[in-house]
Amino acid sequence: MRLLKDKILSKLMLVFTLASVSLLLVIGIGLYYHSIPLLQKSSWGELVTSSVWKPLKGLFGFYPFIMGTLWVTGIAIVIALPLCLFTALYIVEYAHARIKRILVPFVNLLSGIPPVIFGVWGVLFIIPLIQKYIAPHFVDYSTGYSVLAGGIVLAVMIFPLIVSIISEVLRTIPKELKDASLSLGATQWETIKNVALRKALPGIVTAVVLAISRAFGETIAVLMVCGNNAVVPNSVFDPGYPLPALIANNYGEMMSIPLYDSALMFAALLLFIIILLFNIISRVILTRLERKLIG
Repeated sequence: MRLLKDKILSKLMLVFTLASVSLLLVIGIGLYYHSIPLLQKSSWGELVTSSVWKPLKGLFGFYPFIMGTLWVTGIAIVIALPLCLFTALYIVEYAHARIKRILVPFVNLLSGIPPVIFGVWGVLFIIPLIQKYIAPHFVDYSTGYSVLAGGIVLAVMIFPLIVSIISEVLRTIPKELKDASLSLGATQWETIKNVALRKALPGIVTAVVLAISRAFGETIAVLMVCGNNAVVPNSVFDPGYPLPALIANNYGEMMSIPLYDSALMFAALLLFIIILLFNIISRVILTRLERKLIG
C-alpha cells in the first residue's frame, strides 16, 4: 500500500508539473489566436518593421513600441546592475551585523511598494530632474518624459530583486574558499573579485535574467513617465512607448476601431515572444558559462 501511494503521488506531481508547464503553451496559443485577424491583413515582417501607427487607417507598425521596450529595459539594467552588485557585496562581505539588520529590511521594503507609487515619484522628482538639470547639458529641449525617466524608475523597481538574489548567491559560497585565498596573502577585495564573484557569476547572470524578464512587463510606472509617443527613440531624452504601456493605455478604450483589439493582442504576443526568446538565449549562455567554470 505504501509503494502504491508513493507511485500515485509521483504521478500526481507529474500531472501538476505538466499542467504548469503547459500554461506557457496555452498562453501563446491564445494570444496567437486573437492576433489572427491582424496577421491575415499584414505579415509579421510588415508589423514588426513598420513605424507607422495609424489605427484609424488600419496601419499598425510595432517597431517604435519594440524599440521603446528595449530602450527602457536596457537603461534600467545598465543603471541597476552595478548599483545592485556593489550593494549586495557590501551587505554580505563588508557590513556589520547591526548595519545588515537595518539595510536588508529597507531593501526588501522596496519590493512591497506598489508600482503606481514609483510612477508618481518619477513624475514628481525624476522628470523635473531630467528636464531642468540633466537634459539641458545634452539636448536643446526635453520635457523630461523620456526613456531615461522610464529606465531610472524601472531600475529602482527591480533593485530589491537583484540585490536579494545576488546576496543569497554570495552567501552560498563556501567560507573555506575565501579563507584559503586570504591565507595566501590576497586582500579582501582580491578575494571577492577572484573567488567570490567568479564562483557567483552564474547566480548573478540568473538574477539579471529574472530582473530583465520582470522589467519587460512593468506597466503602470513606466506608462506614467515615458511620454507614450509612438516614435523610435534616438536618444535617452526622447519619449518612448513600451509594449506594456501600449496595452494598458489603450485596452478597452478604442475597441470600436477595426482590428484594434487584434493589434493589442499581437502586442502582447510580441512581448511574450521577446521574453521567451530572451530567457532561452540566457539559459544557453548560462549553461555554457557553468560548464566553463566547472571545467
